[in-house]
Amino acid sequence: MSLYSRITGTGSYLPPRKLSNAVLVAELAAKGLETSDDWIVERTGIRARHFVADGVFSSDLAFEAAKNALQAANRNAQEVDLIIVATSTPDMVFPSTACILQNKLGANGGIAFDMQAVCTGFVYALSVADSMIKTGAAKCALVVGAEVFSRILDFKDRTTCVLFGDGAGAVVLEASDTPGILASDLHADGKHVGILCVPGHVSGGAISGDPVLKMDGQAVFKLAVGVLEDAARAALTKAGKTEKDIDWMIPHQANIRIMQSTAKKLKLPMDKVIVTVDQHGNTSAASIPLALDYGVRNGKIKPGQTLLLEGVGGGFTWGAVILNL
Repeated sequence: MSLYSRITGTGSYLPPRKLSNAVLVAELAAKGLETSDDWIVERTGIRARHFVADGVFSSDLAFEAAKNALQAANRNAQEVDLIIVATSTPDMVFPSTACILQNKLGANGGIAFDMQAVCTGFVYALSVADSMIKTGAAKCALVVGAEVFSRILDFKDRTTCVLFGDGAGAVVLEASDTPGILASDLHADGKHVGILCVPGHVSGGAISGDPVLKMDGQAVFKLAVGVLEDAARAALTKAGKTEKDIDWMIPHQANIRIMQSTAKKLKLPMDKVIVTVDQHGNTSAASIPLALDYGVRNGKIKPGQTLLLEGVGGGFTWGAVILNL
């Protein structure tokens, strides 16, 4: 009998502090940076985002999202034998946020590690967890995307600081005798490392370099639309599907224009695209599982449907997953 993996539960968590564009614009104006709600909405589709409070870290957000996913899957933490946390904003240099989360959940003893592929991180992590389940290395996995991007933003740069938010999303992925994850297509091209990066690190007890996010928005947009279409089509081919088989596209929530352009290239109407960027902003590796959980819990996404998950991020990384829920 073939061994497959299926998503059996989804969960998410957003910090309580929600900043509308109006609130953020006022806070930025107090710091001498001028922007507007119209400027943000027109270019990105973002109307609000969530920021963590002081003392709250990625593992805290991941913990809440993971609890919700486990509850949805009717599993307890002791049944989890693999935890992968996709994050670019870990709690500390080491150990991994996954190990910290494992301890908070009381799921100690299984495999736990972080995945660093920035905004594509959840797609990468889901593919790795699928592979590990198929080889028998794990039976019940927690795959989490968790970010606190508010801590790495330059609030003097209006082209980036209005884009990002904090949050976490999670899925429980379990061994199954029926196919769930059908195919994935993953890529990276390091020659584009400079168009989206945080070029800083810790050295000798101090920050070396520049520890805030830098982005060439036009270069990212141009590259993203092309590679997302290519990855989606490649994953569909591997799964023996076409775009007509897609019930829902759940893209990385970076920018409504990128999402619209990708949907158009795949001949998908926007009413088949889960959109949360307006309320969450870009939550990097958390954006896809956040959007997935949103779609499941509001009744849009139903069991048996075919989903396309796709992401693109710094590295430059990109990828897509086709799955049956």
